[in-house]
Amino acid sequence: MLTVAITARALFDLERGHDLFEREGLAAYAEHQRALEDDMLEPGIAFPLVRKLLALNQGAPSDAPRVEVVLLSRNSSDTGLRIFNSIERHRLPISRAVFTSGAPTTPYIQPFGAQLFLSANPDSVREALREGVAAATILPAKAPARVHDQLRIAFDGDAVIFGDESERVSQESGIAAFHAHEADRAHEPLSGGPFRGFLAALHELQAAFPAGDDAPIRTALVTARSAPAHKRVILTLREWGVRLDEALFLGGRDKGPFLQAFGADIFFDDSRQNIENARLHVATGHVPHGVSNPH
Repeated sequence: MLTVAITARALFDLERGHDLFEREGLAAYAEHQRALEDDMLEPGIAFPLVRKLLALNQGAPSDAPRVEVVLLSRNSSDTGLRIFNSIERHRLPISRAVFTSGAPTTPYIQPFGAQLFLSANPDSVREALREGVAAATILPAKAPARVHDQLRIAFDGDAVIFGDESERVSQESGIAAFHAHEADRAHEPLSGGPFRGFLAALHELQAAFPAGDDAPIRTALVTARSAPAHKRVILTLREWGVRLDEALFLGGRDKGPFLQAFGADIFFDDSRQNIENARLHVATGHVPHGVSNPH
């Protein structure tokens, strides 16, 4: 089973309440949430992704779902009542949740067995990555418009699916040295990055459905690599036994327009520059890992 842990600010549009908390403190925030607890929250940036993930349970036994989404929130159970009410009103089959009253939520990720953690809090994301969980910072925004029913997830390569050793060569010695490094090691598999486990779980989930255009999940690698550095990537994925439906080797071109053409429900990248471009087109998750994120 694929398990995804998500925070309330990634799932719903809670920015009005969050801004109130930042300006006036916890008491004002709690009063605001209680006063509006019967008002349904609007979908947030990751809402379409969550809805599509949960839709993959159609046809599965109720006691053996293919996907579970759990909510992790720094709200108290009192201020979190509006969140649960909204989950019910939106008819999302989410039944498990943790409310910590301001304490960190990351200790509960692994007990749930989550392979992915999505949060608007960068500190929580970095802590989850340190604990070996695939995690990304979701920049809060309203939910994007629905484009299609198929779940589409796109990944950067280096420092996300793969380790960052090749990216280090590129940043320290330049692009020519990077290409020479990758050509020399074309038959040497890349190490796994923080999202290798999530990619494997997603691949296993894909195997539950027939392949082809009607499959409910489609994945893509969207990387700045180009020939000759493509070969090592392809052979590594073959070695891992993982299928990606599309591979875009862009040679440094801006990724945003290509992600829009792919129709990504979410894109994961370690580069803030790539994220800033991509988020103009699709929902994005920043993976603060590797040489591009020294702090």
